[in-house]
Amino acid sequence: MIKHVFLLLVIVFIVTNTFAQTGDSMNTKPTIILVHGAWADGSSWNKLINPLVDAGYKVIAVQNPTTSLADDVAATITAIDRAGGDVILVGHSWGGFVITEAGVDSRVKALVYIAAFAPDKGETVPSLSEKAAPTELQKFLQQTNGTLTLTREGVSKVFAGDLTAKEQDVVFAVQQPASPKLFGDVGVNAAWKTKPTWYIVADDDRAISPDLEKMMAKRAGSKTTILKTSHVPMLSKPTDVLAVILEAAKSVSK
Repeated sequence: MIKHVFLLLVIVFIVTNTFAQTGDSMNTKPTIILVHGAWADGSSWNKLINPLVDAGYKVIAVQNPTTSLADDVAATITAIDRAGGDVILVGHSWGGFVITEAGVDSRVKALVYIAAFAPDKGETVPSLSEKAAPTELQKFLQQTNGTLTLTREGVSKVFAGDLTAKEQDVVFAVQQPASPKLFGDVGVNAAWKTKPTWYIVADDDRAISPDLEKMMAKRAGSKTTILKTSHVPMLSKPTDVLAVILEAAKSVSK
């Protein structure tokens, strides 16, 4: 009798495990990895995380230390490792530099740039910025203990002008101080040359020139969406940004 019960339990375990593995293999949606930019943190994606999860996607929001390109890329690679399968990298602003570098990983199936830098090999933030008219962003940066942060006035005037004052307060409060080193770091990869890309141009951006964004999107051969927003379209027009991310994700789902 005991032998029969034991055999029954073994059979139940095998069948249950088989169905679990089958279910996992059928779940081929990529993980969405969200990579924030300078003077921000993972909370900048708060309006997108729940809708993406509701659509059936696993989501990881990277917390960039913004201490160097290498450090930020390492944080994103850790997120890719956590995902355990195919991923879509979504980068905002400086986060575009990060996903351009980390995106050569074979597990990365597509890139989504949101008002972001999409550098070629050997380019830096200054060398890219010289390709278009300058913005006034630098006027609103302050240095503390060797790091740079954005002033509250800068949040409202150049960074997030189309958010409410209360939302701007949050953007100012949660920002991660950035090392000046970021702006001299040089990438050695250009993942957009080999991966399908989408690009959201923020047409009222006062932190990165919209003309520069359009140039980078065109150069990368990106499917481009132009939104009349400030530098943070994922906060001011999250529904439109969500649609682009979902389009990219669905294009690589099996």
